[in-house]
Amino acid sequence: MGSHDHGSSYGAEHPIGVPLLAVNGKPVQNGVVDAGLKSLDHYQRALPKWRYNLRQRLLPLIRWETPYLAMLQEKMRTPALDRYFAITANLGTHTFFMIGLPVLFWCSFSSFGKGLVHILAAGVFWTGFIKDMLSLPRPLSPPLHRITMSGSAALEYGFPSTHSANAVSVTVYSILVLHSDKNTFSPSTTFALELLAYFYAFSIVFGRLYCGMHGFLDVIIGSIMGAAISYIEFYYGPPFQDWLYASDYLAPILFAITILILVRIHPEPADDCPCFDDSVSFAGVIVGLEIGTWHFARSKWNHIYNGPNALFDLSALGWPVIVIRLILGVLIIFAWREVMKPTLLKVLPHLFRVIETHGLSLPRRFFMPASEYKDVPLNLRDDEVLPKVSDIPRMMRSIRGPGRGRAVSIGPQSAADAYETLAYRERKRRESLSSEKGSGLKQAQKTAEGADGEEPTAVQAAQSSGFEKYERQMGQGQVVVEGTGSLNPNSSAVEEPGMYLGQRDELGEREIFSKLTRPRVRYDVEVVTKLVVYAGIGWLAVDMIPILFELTGILGAGHLPFPVSSS
Repeated sequence: MGSHDHGSSYGAEHPIGVPLLAVNGKPVQNGVVDAGLKSLDHYQRALPKWRYNLRQRLLPLIRWETPYLAMLQEKMRTPALDRYFAITANLGTHTFFMIGLPVLFWCSFSSFGKGLVHILAAGVFWTGFIKDMLSLPRPLSPPLHRITMSGSAALEYGFPSTHSANAVSVTVYSILVLHSDKNTFSPSTTFALELLAYFYAFSIVFGRLYCGMHGFLDVIIGSIMGAAISYIEFYYGPPFQDWLYASDYLAPILFAITILILVRIHPEPADDCPCFDDSVSFAGVIVGLEIGTWHFARSKWNHIYNGPNALFDLSALGWPVIVIRLILGVLIIFAWREVMKPTLLKVLPHLFRVIETHGLSLPRRFFMPASEYKDVPLNLRDDEVLPKVSDIPRMMRSIRGPGRGRAVSIGPQSAADAYETLAYRERKRRESLSSEKGSGLKQAQKTAEGADGEEPTAVQAAQSSGFEKYERQMGQGQVVVEGTGSLNPNSSAVEEPGMYLGQRDELGEREIFSKLTRPRVRYDVEVVTKLVVYAGIGWLAVDMIPILFELTGILGAGHLPFPVSSS
């Protein structure tokens, strides 16, 4: 067997005779990625120096906290809590808010609804911005078990936690509103709603730790970001909104351009991470929301819904009308998405190819340019912020009964996980070699087995069953290459080989391989498609749908005998 410069022992467990593969032109023994060849310099090559240095400063914190998270998880886990935290995690997702927020605008809570959209959009964008900038992995699995109902969450980086930012921002903003002079609830109702808000935040934030999806650092920084965003929105959002809606048409246009610039400067990740997709979706919502609200403020129905003297009375409509309004509004939003998305995916590639010929394209890593494909498949499963209509029954079945086999996973699930597994394993190998040079391998084995061949002491056994047990599990397994790295003749980017991790089962009788979840091919036109589709959703929710309600007569509020405003 040929020698290797780094970590060749990792291929020794497999049979001799398996042909060598190559990763970026470097040999891989027996299909196993050599840690010295692959993982150690991946992020150094992929990231600018200042981003890589910052990442390296934070990475030891994530590694240090992982065994403690595993101890917490093992002591607390029950089937009931698994199900509870897996289900409640959906209450911190973008999908939940995208479906629920329009209801606030149609039920006379437009001011509160706009505040929530602003803080959620800011939370999703800026946590995604930092995730892609630092490219920090989630805490290692094993030793952690990851409990999730989302197929895309595991593909994202871990730091900071978007779920925590969303939950804390909603909680802090809601409590600020409840303590403001705008609160019309009774003291007892206010107290109950405040307790509910605190419980909501605790369930989401602690649930990210329990589910093994984030570490302490992730949720702490995410929570701080969420709280800061809420305070900024509560105290500075209303004056900005007053200025925006009182200005001419140039103000919303400049605002939209600013949002698009922020989307453009979103950092390129080291791995194929879907954080950018979520940021683009919420950026589109914000653009549509502000333009739609600006336009609606100039309509003849604005005095009914908006302002301190708004005439809208939800109870005067009656529950049948309210339910019909909500159903019709949600159906319109889903219909918009179902029509516009495939239309744009068919039309935009032709336009993008023309733009490319003039050298005006703005390529983004991991997105295939239009010149390299003919058509975009229309049945993309792209982890939408807003699900397809056909996906709703599947989502409901999953919420009613998420099976443990589906919701719980052990082992790397993304390229970032695999790289971290390899890097940590190589670090421990080097530490072990250094330790052996100082004390000798035989002496270390003798100490582990106990003096004079005796059984380990009770203290040693206790240590082995605690922190050290989880630490030893970090970096276990074999990361295997699927195919070879190759250079696409139509692109300057090197295509990374597929990787998956071989783990030993609990009995250690045989080796099993769980394949990594690989992000699908993404196309350049999807960025503009998301911006247009989600900008349309924001516009529809605050402008076109309320106008449609008024035009129908019976579903509107303008015909009701509201009292005349004193203003």
